Amino acid sequence: MFEFVDKHYASRPHERMREVLMNPDAPGPSIHYHMIRGGKDQRNITIWEPGVVGGEYIKTYGHYHVGNMDETYHVLLGEGLAFLQLRAKDSSGNDLDDVIEEFKVIHAKPGDKIYMPPGYGHLLLNTGKTYFATSDNGVVNFDETTPQKLPGQADYEPVRRMRGFAYYVIEKNGAPALVANKNYREVRKADFAGLPVSA
Repeated sequence: MFEFVDKHYASRPHERMREVLMNPDAPGPSIHYHMIRGGKDQRNITIWEPGVVGGEYIKTYGHYHVGNMDETYHVLLGEGLAFLQLRAKDSSGNDLDDVIEEFKVIHAKPGDKIYMPPGYGHLLLNTGKTYFATSDNGVVNFDETTPQKLPGQADYEPVRRMRGFAYYVIEKNGAPALVANKNYREVRKADFAGLPVSA
């Protein structure tokens, strides 16, 4: 009955998050966010610490789904933002990590549902003063060796190569502002949901 208890909890430590931070040498909390994995029969719960790291709001690592998987997040507590980005494809139909076909920002507050369509990368971040918490219906396979570390249905590698998503979110004059990630060559279509883009 308790076969998978030790695999339910996972966290993202500061050392791991450096790979996708705007300022990787900035000090930060030992843990950026916490995950309780529910598997196919329960929802997953994610809890973000409040605060900023090098001026950047605490966020998830970000990933793309493998295959035709979609996901819905329910916001439980706090306030934050969700990012969705869709990679462009080359003439052979291969994904281009550094060219984004569509980038979208969604404001997230308690009671909201945020749909992550197949093919889109996504991350969420905490822009509030309290914990930010969500539940989601993402699939977790507890038969994997370490499902709480890098679940097989999620591809983190393109995000690592680009050192994050197409934009970072910093605190500027007490409010969120976007900063372009210079590792991306092009963002073809963007919906910033009213957020300013800072130089």
